[in-house]
Amino acid sequence: MNRRQFLGATLSAGAAMAAAPPLSALEGQSAANQSAANPGSTQSTLRKLPIGVFNPPFRKLSLDEMLEKFSELGVEAVEIGAGGYTGTPQCNVPELLGDPAKARAWKKKFDDRGIRIMTLSCHANALYPDPAKAGPFAEQFRQALQLAGMLEIPTVVGFSGCPGGSPSDTTPTWITYHWPPEHGIALEWQWKERVIPYWQETAKFAREHGVHRIALEMHPNFVVYNPRTLMRLREAVGEEIGANCDLSHLFWQQCDPVEVIRYLGKQGALYHAHMKDTAFFPENVARYGVLNFGGKADSKGSEFFRAVGYGHGASLWKDVIAAYMEVGYDGMLSIENEDPLLSGEVGVQRSLTVLKNVREELLANEPNPGEAGSGDSRPA
Repeated sequence: MNRRQFLGATLSAGAAMAAAPPLSALEGQSAANQSAANPGSTQSTLRKLPIGVFNPPFRKLSLDEMLEKFSELGVEAVEIGAGGYTGTPQCNVPELLGDPAKARAWKKKFDDRGIRIMTLSCHANALYPDPAKAGPFAEQFRQALQLAGMLEIPTVVGFSGCPGGSPSDTTPTWITYHWPPEHGIALEWQWKERVIPYWQETAKFAREHGVHRIALEMHPNFVVYNPRTLMRLREAVGEEIGANCDLSHLFWQQCDPVEVIRYLGKQGALYHAHMKDTAFFPENVARYGVLNFGGKADSKGSEFFRAVGYGHGASLWKDVIAAYMEVGYDGMLSIENEDPLLSGEVGVQRSLTVLKNVREELLANEPNPGEAGSGDSRPA
């Protein structure tokens, strides 16, 4: 199977490599775990989670044009880029902070369309070892927290950041393995001297401005890149730290998406959810492994990002949304389109179609073939 044949298919031949088992297949887990994660939850009371969009693909539109487009697409909620690598022109944070009345009028434009701003995002590296870069990133994140507090937006999304491996480094150093021993020493130095102090200070700043949910995206090249590193930071800093659960970064790490959602949900640490898929090329995975992320023109890449449904099938995404519903997640399902083959609007539209369809099936108690209906509790 060549690359062109693969890309022509709706479902990925490599989906099984990272797909979760059907919810009904997880028989080994007890109903007690489900009750702990979401007391009183039943099939008949599943919450209709709002499906929305992270707005960077629409940078070229004015605010009013973007809102008109979102209304046409049926977008129910938004995540707005408010600084860092993902800042967007529709949200001039310093200007809005300088004029609270203007900020309220800005938010009202969304409210008038029935589109709730549920999240501000400032993806940046405030731990960059060069102060000339770290300083502006840190200030932009603080400003995003201030604006969120001012407008009562509950969640701010970001990256954990990545420092250097020593006080003299000038570029970030991502360390995932403790040997040779100098790497382990550098990793512990990063956490003790840079990561934990910064996030303790930032969490305090967030609390002071009325924000209690910082959703960190578990992303390669940053110190928080999987659920274990996320929970390490949360335990060191406090409950302001939670997850932006972007499964596209966890699929290639071979995480089971349903297990991740249930684990983080049980910890009360699910603050945001990016909806983005990952497609695999099995022959390249077999030859090069998963630490071999590719792009549109890379015929030897093992995986790359796709719109929802173009890496894993609708049944997997149905299980994902069911898991979010089961654990009592109360945020939005935010489509982040980084598909190299589908333009921003096309990728968003196709993702919306998949997610809305499977959500409605769940709310109508229409399980995947072979799964239990409303007469049986879904195992957790």
